[in-house]
Amino acid sequence: MIFNTPERVAALTRRYEGERFPDGRPRVPDDLLERMRLVTTEEAWAVLRRSGYHFQFEGNWLNLHPDRVLVGRAVTAVFVPIRPDLHELVEGIGHEEGRVGGQNSWVIDTLVKDDVLVVDLFGKVKDGTFAGDNLSTAIKSRAGTGMVVDGGLRDLQRVYQIPDFAVFVRGVDPTAIADVTLIGVNVPIRIGQATVLPGDVVLGTRTGVIFIPPHLAQEVVEYSEDIRLRDQFSKQRLSEGRYTPGQVDVPIWAPEIEADFQAWLQARLLGG
Repeated sequence: MIFNTPERVAALTRRYEGERFPDGRPRVPDDLLERMRLVTTEEAWAVLRRSGYHFQFEGNWLNLHPDRVLVGRAVTAVFVPIRPDLHELVEGIGHEEGRVGGQNSWVIDTLVKDDVLVVDLFGKVKDGTFAGDNLSTAIKSRAGTGMVVDGGLRDLQRVYQIPDFAVFVRGVDPTAIADVTLIGVNVPIRIGQATVLPGDVVLGTRTGVIFIPPHLAQEVVEYSEDIRLRDQFSKQRLSEGRYTPGQVDVPIWAPEIEADFQAWLQARLLGG
């Protein structure tokens, strides 16, 4: 209860066949995370959509730093409105497991480098402020990334000053978190219209946040890289006057243009 077991996390994410963390989450390779930073939301969405994943994007955030791209591996957490008997049980479990501080701190204490905390706080802003400047600093220190909270944030002025830290929340409020109970960590959660599993690759941009199943991360990155190469080729050939906009601004190129692109690509690979 509360903290999911490695076995159940692995079962939830069974389509991923690569390395895993001790908690069972997929460990998408670091190089894919780095390459993911250049992927647009729309490129990721296209791959997920054609793979049958229709509910992985959520928009309409308060994005503290629209110029920053958030990328990392999801650690999920879900809270519910407080119910005394449930809250007492959760506090007791936390005490037995040696956890300290508030229940929001319990989750933060588990983070490792390149994790992104994704929190279902059911949209609560007043008394739903998952973190202020101290806990945000702890998240930055442990994970180095940021957080996505379907809830609130406090200490905005100081959180805003944390370098290289991306934050997506629903709003800000001076109140501290209250009257909620943590009921699950590394379990499936709902963020708006999106379903998020532990280990999903989080991609946060000016557009919003998209949650990429780990077994599709490489396909997303490679699709994006192919699109960028094709855009570069198109612009080069247009500037050379080789093709008209109508010839290259289409979903599928004519065979002779595709052949030209493949030859251009091979020349790049050979350093030509």
